[in-house]
Amino acid sequence: METTNSTTPFGTNEYDYDVPVQEATLINPTVNPFDLVFHVDLFLCALVALFALATLPRAISRFSRIAEWKNGHILWNSDIEVRTRRREPQHVSEKTAGEGGGRGGTTEESHTLNSHTHLVRHPHAKEEGWTLPPHVQAWSSRVPPLARVLRYRLDSGFSLGQALVLGVYFLAVVYMSFYKSNPFGDALRTGFVAMSQIPLVYVLGAKNNVVGWVTAVGYEKLNYIHRFAGFMIVLASNVHALGYFYQWTLNGTLHKWIKEPSNIWAIVALVSLDICYFFSTPFWRRKAYNIFFNTHVLGFVLFLPAAYGHQASMLPYILAAAGALALDHLFRLLKTRLCHARIRALPTLCGGATRIELPALNAGWRAGQHVRVRVFSSALGWFGWCEVHPFTIACAAKTPEGLVLVCKKEGGWTGRLYEMAVVAGYGGEEGHERGVRIAVEGPYGGPGHAIFASYSAAIFFVGGSGITFALAAVQDLIQRDCEGASRLKLIEIIWSIQDASSLTPLIPQLTALVQQSIYTPLHIAVHYTRAASSLPAEPDHPEPINTPARSRKGSKVGLALGLGTRTRSRSRTRTGSRPSPTGTAPPPITRDGSGSKSSSSSSPKKDFLPPGLSLSAGRPRLGRTLDAAIQRTTAYASGVKGALDITGVVVGVCGPVGMADEAARVIGAVDPSRRWAVGGVEMHEETFGW
Repeated sequence: METTNSTTPFGTNEYDYDVPVQEATLINPTVNPFDLVFHVDLFLCALVALFALATLPRAISRFSRIAEWKNGHILWNSDIEVRTRRREPQHVSEKTAGEGGGRGGTTEESHTLNSHTHLVRHPHAKEEGWTLPPHVQAWSSRVPPLARVLRYRLDSGFSLGQALVLGVYFLAVVYMSFYKSNPFGDALRTGFVAMSQIPLVYVLGAKNNVVGWVTAVGYEKLNYIHRFAGFMIVLASNVHALGYFYQWTLNGTLHKWIKEPSNIWAIVALVSLDICYFFSTPFWRRKAYNIFFNTHVLGFVLFLPAAYGHQASMLPYILAAAGALALDHLFRLLKTRLCHARIRALPTLCGGATRIELPALNAGWRAGQHVRVRVFSSALGWFGWCEVHPFTIACAAKTPEGLVLVCKKEGGWTGRLYEMAVVAGYGGEEGHERGVRIAVEGPYGGPGHAIFASYSAAIFFVGGSGITFALAAVQDLIQRDCEGASRLKLIEIIWSIQDASSLTPLIPQLTALVQQSIYTPLHIAVHYTRAASSLPAEPDHPEPINTPARSRKGSKVGLALGLGTRTRSRSRTRTGSRPSPTGTAPPPITRDGSGSKSSSSSSPKKDFLPPGLSLSAGRPRLGRTLDAAIQRTTAYASGVKGALDITGVVVGVCGPVGMADEAARVIGAVDPSRRWAVGGVEMHEETFGW
C-alpha cells in the first residue's frame, strides 16, 4: 500500500497513519526507534549493575561464611542440637504477670504455650573461641552526608533517594519519547516506548526477580518502581492509541482500521493495561485488595498475547516478560511447603491476633524475612484458600517451636482466621488445639546482605504487630552471641502499642530473652499511647549509668543499658542464670460462659516486670534512646584496639509509615562527630510496598 505524508495540527508526521501499524514506514528515518529503546534499556541495565557492584563487598563478606549459604533462600527442617545446663533457671511463670504457675514458663495468655527455658543456652562456644562476623558498611553510609540526604522524607514513606531513582527513570522514558520526535504527532514512537518497558514491569512485579537478587533488595521494597514503571507504560500506550484514533478520525478511516485484527488485539491490550492501573490505585489496594489482586493477574496474563497479536515485532520483549513470570512461579513452587500448623488466638495482643506454629519448618530463613501464607480451611469461606497473605516470621531459626507467625486481625481474611482460632479454643486445656493445613511460600525480603550481629549496637523501633520483626531479630542475635558469633555490645527494643494489655501475652518470652542476654545486655522499653492502665508514667528512657560489666574477651568497660542500678555479676555471666523478678501476682484469669478468658485487669502491672523490661505511658523518644546507645557504644573505644572494634549502630524499624519517617529524621539529626565515633548509624526499614 502506498504511503503518503500527512500533516496534523501537532506538526509533520514521520509516519503514515492511514495504514496499519505493521505496514507503517518511516518518512524521515532520522532515528531508528528499535535501536533507541534498546540502548536506553541497556542504560537502565547498567544502572542496576552499578547498584549491584555497590553491594558486592557486603555480598562477599556475608557469603564468606558457609552458614549464610543455607539461610534466607528456602525453608527446611533441621535437627536441633539439645544443650544441657548445669542448673535450670527458675521459670518465669513463678513470679511474672498472668501466670498461675502451672505451665513451666508459660501462661494461659502467653504468646506461646511452650516453655521458654530452651532459649537460655549454656554458652560453651564462648569458652571455645570467637567467630565474629565481618562487618562492611553500606555504600550509602560510607558518605554520611549522602546517606542523610537520600534518607530525607519528601512525603510519608517516600524518601529523596526513592525520588531520585524514579527521577532518573522518568528522564530515560522522556528521552525515548521526545528525542527527535513529537509524541503528539508521532504516536508510533510512544508505542515503542511502552513496548521497551514491558520486561521491567514484569520483572519488578515478580516475587523472585533478578533485580532483587543482584541488588539484595526485596521485591516489596522495589514495588514503588514497579508501580511507577507500570504507570509510564499505561501513559505511553494511551498516548499511542489516542494518536492513531485521532488521525483515523481526521482521515475518516476509523471504521476501517478499527476492524483490523491487529488493532482489535491492540484494544484488548490497552483495556488490560487500563484495568490493571485503575484497580491498582491506593483505594482498591487498601479497601478491596482481592479485587486489585485478581484484576492484576487477569490483566498481566491477557496483556502479553494481546500485545503479540497487535505487533509481532514485540516478541523479544514479550518473551522476556513471560520468562520473568515463568522463573518467578518456578521459584515460588520450589519455595512452597505444605505442612500442618497449629493456630491459637491471642485476644489481647494488638487488638486480637492469631499465632501460627509450624513445627515441621525450623530453618532456612533469616531474621526479618517474611513468608506468604495460604490456609486450606472451609472456615475461611468459599474462596479463602485462594488468598495469600504475607507475614513477618516471629522467631529465629532452629527453635523447638519451628516457624512462628503472628497474624494481626485487620481485614476479612485475618478476622476469619482469628475467629477460627477462637472457636477452636487452642488456648484452653492442654492438648486441645486446632490443626490446619497451610501452604507457606518463602522466605522473602529481610536485611539483604547486612548482618545485624556485625554491628556494635542494635536498636529495634517497632509498633504494634511489628514486634514480630524484633522478636525474630533479637532471638537470632542472642543465639549468635551465646555461640560467640556476634559483635554486639547492647540491644534495645522500643515497642509502641496502643494498649498496655498487648504486653501481657509476650511477657514470658520477653523475660526469657532478657534472661538469655548474658553477654550482650538487652533492654526492652514498651510504650503505650492509650490510657487503658492505671500505671504511672515513667521516663521514656533512663539516664545512662555506667557500671562495670563484662565485655568481649574479658575486658571491663562501663555499661548499663537503662536498667537502673542493676549490674550483671561475674557469677551470673558464667552460669547464665539470674534471680527471678519479684512482685505480687495478678488477679486470677477466669473464663466466662463462652469459654473466653477474662480478667479484672488484663494489663500487666509494673511490679511484675523483670529487670530489663519497662512499661511507660506516652510515645517513645527514639532520639534519646539512640543518643544513649551511641554514648554507651563509644565507651568501649577506650584504646586503639577498642576503637577498631566499634562497627556502628543499626536501627531496625517495623511498624506504621510514620514510625519509619521519625526514625529517618532522628538518624539524620545525629551529630557528624558522634556518627563518626560510633562507626556510622544505619537504618533498616521493614515495610511492605503495597
